[in-house]
Amino acid sequence: MIAAALLASPYLLAISFSPSSTLLNQLLSVAVWGMLLGVSTPMVQPLSSSAAASAVRWPLLALASLVVAAGLSWGWASVPLSMTLSTVLMLVCAVLVMRGAVTAPAGLAEHGGIFWAALLLAGGLSSLIALIQVFWPHWADGVLIARSGLPGRAVGNVRQPNHLSTLLLWSLIALVPVARSGQLLGWRVSGRTLLGLGSLLTLGVVLTASRTGVVGILMLSVWGAFDRRLNRPIRHALMAAPLVYLLGWLVMAGWSHLTHATFGGEARLAEADLSASRFGIWRNAWDLILAQPWTGVGIGNFNYAWSLTPFPGRPVAFFDHAHNLPLHVAVEMGLPAAVALTLALCWGLWQAWQRSFAQTDEDISATSRAATMVVMIAGVHSLLEYPLWYGYFLLPTAWAFGLALRPHPLWVTAPPPAPTAGTWSPPPASVLYEPWRMVLALLMILGAVLAAIDYQRVVIIYQPGNTTLSLEERIEQGQQSLLFAHHADYAAATVNDPSPAALLGLTRTTHSLLDTRLMTAWADALAQAGQVDQARYLAARIREFRNPATADYFAPCKQPPEASAADLPYQCQLASRTWRWQDFLDQPAP
Repeated sequence: MIAAALLASPYLLAISFSPSSTLLNQLLSVAVWGMLLGVSTPMVQPLSSSAAASAVRWPLLALASLVVAAGLSWGWASVPLSMTLSTVLMLVCAVLVMRGAVTAPAGLAEHGGIFWAALLLAGGLSSLIALIQVFWPHWADGVLIARSGLPGRAVGNVRQPNHLSTLLLWSLIALVPVARSGQLLGWRVSGRTLLGLGSLLTLGVVLTASRTGVVGILMLSVWGAFDRRLNRPIRHALMAAPLVYLLGWLVMAGWSHLTHATFGGEARLAEADLSASRFGIWRNAWDLILAQPWTGVGIGNFNYAWSLTPFPGRPVAFFDHAHNLPLHVAVEMGLPAAVALTLALCWGLWQAWQRSFAQTDEDISATSRAATMVVMIAGVHSLLEYPLWYGYFLLPTAWAFGLALRPHPLWVTAPPPAPTAGTWSPPPASVLYEPWRMVLALLMILGAVLAAIDYQRVVIIYQPGNTTLSLEERIEQGQQSLLFAHHADYAAATVNDPSPAALLGLTRTTHSLLDTRLMTAWADALAQAGQVDQARYLAARIREFRNPATADYFAPCKQPPEASAADLPYQCQLASRTWRWQDFLDQPAP
């Protein structure tokens, strides 16, 4: 039970420190998954079948290719070292977790095991948090329960409605293997208890008012309709999920009308742009792919290339992801690599689904299909958002993928013949000790702790507390951070005094997220350094975002008609040429 509580803890941690509201949750996720891998080290099961090894090889190679591509982007695409290290290390953790799931002992992978218990615990408590955020928002103190900045919508302690909906969908999936066996961590669980928990989880999805949640509920219903190997009560419960969701929606709408309170779901339906500019960013992403089809723009450079490429009809929001995983990978790695990676992952998913149906043990088969559904929910969410950029979604997805591909008795080859007397015999195939696994698990735990300490270097910039250091001193200290220097660079780049620290910040933080404040500071710095035409080009890109915050920046352009264009500041003039985003790599700032 303690292990399940630890795995659930990243979704329940409400404490956060600027500039990232979820970094502590992600580091906690890395630490607890490292603990899980370390604990399971003496009980590892070997890959005793070539079929099992082949099934997991391609998904693991796909993740490994991302690690290599991210490392290369630091060199040729000028992605800051802190961003590159953060990406590489998290992807390495995902590889370790997936590999660990494939060889995990039965106690961590069985139908009533720790993983499913963790999802149910995280989902059940998050549903209660969702109720508080919607019905009693004044109880949310930001310490035990995160505050929802969206009236009438639940965000859980993961602070995003779509993230909470995916967690709750995972929890609904976890009910299937538990209901199939009737056990959870060795305890008997009644059908009524599971039915009540499922209703609570579905209501939580309603309270998120997430489009991803609606799609996920429909996926569960389709699963129940076509998976005839599930017990009839389980199938009926899955197929009834949309009806329960609809009932919850109607109840919430009625409550809203009677109490004149806000229900986020109705507010979402009233939005003019239900796509949230997704179609616009997808069109822009495709244009970027056509411009760099072979090698892409480099992992971590999507926002940089998109912001510096002319898109007159671009979405007004600042996007640092394409909100579609295949498109995003194609933009940053090129079409050939993106196609190969997508095919490898899809092949692994197909293998997992086929193998789950080929398994004769019904409990193992149901567990494998549930794990496959966890990956599919994350995959569908990744077609609309970018959940896998968060460690507390990436690592469980990697574990579920490995769990779905793990070898079972059906695929284990026959044991080797018994050794003759007087000869040395290896340990039983059911238990395999891997010392390197323990070392890597300890490195995950230690790395998470050191990263949390390293993060404090930039926290002090945004939350100085009682420190006596000046802002400039805090920025310079933050810029020494190994993993989070780009957060300090942003502060350095947007201070009023263009100090050396500010100029250093511009050379690096421009690869993170180019928003209005940063782009105007960058354009001003370019103009002051004599790179006026580049500053004009950048100003034109700023104008495309149509952000009200730039009103003062473009106010000097409202001059009488007789005013000479030469007398206007640079932001009011047209660039003499069309610059490429690559032109800013060598000299991103003066």
